[in-house]
Amino acid sequence: MTMVAITEFQRIGIGLVGFGLFFLLFGVLLYFDSVLLAFGNILFLTGLTFIIGFRKTSHFFFQRHKFRGSFFFLGGVSLVLCRWPIIGMLVECYGFILLFRTFFPMALGFVLSLVNIPFLNDFLQSGSSMV
Repeated sequence: MTMVAITEFQRIGIGLVGFGLFFLLFGVLLYFDSVLLAFGNILFLTGLTFIIGFRKTSHFFFQRHKFRGSFFFLGGVSLVLCRWPIIGMLVECYGFILLFRTFFPMALGFVLSLVNIPFLNDFLQSGSSMV
């Protein structure tokens, strides 16, 4: 297995994403504080841009088949910035689900491969064989 070197910009991006998620979590916990949510959104998007680059970030959000998800996600960010935090976070969550819906089954499979829960693994394997 080859190791990929992480640049300084990517390290900064990881920190920005971490702080962005931290501010988003506490913004929700403190009854949808619009300032914390807005700051978390800005840090998260900036960190994502630092990690994968500006061109790949814009390509990810502006693909034709991801347009609806991007519209709702970035629209939700805009609503949070306009101090409508509850509606903005709902719209943003819907856009996030639309953007990453192909990623969720892979992530669930990865997590379940790490955690060996006999009953849950048997249940999910029998459910997937029926489909």
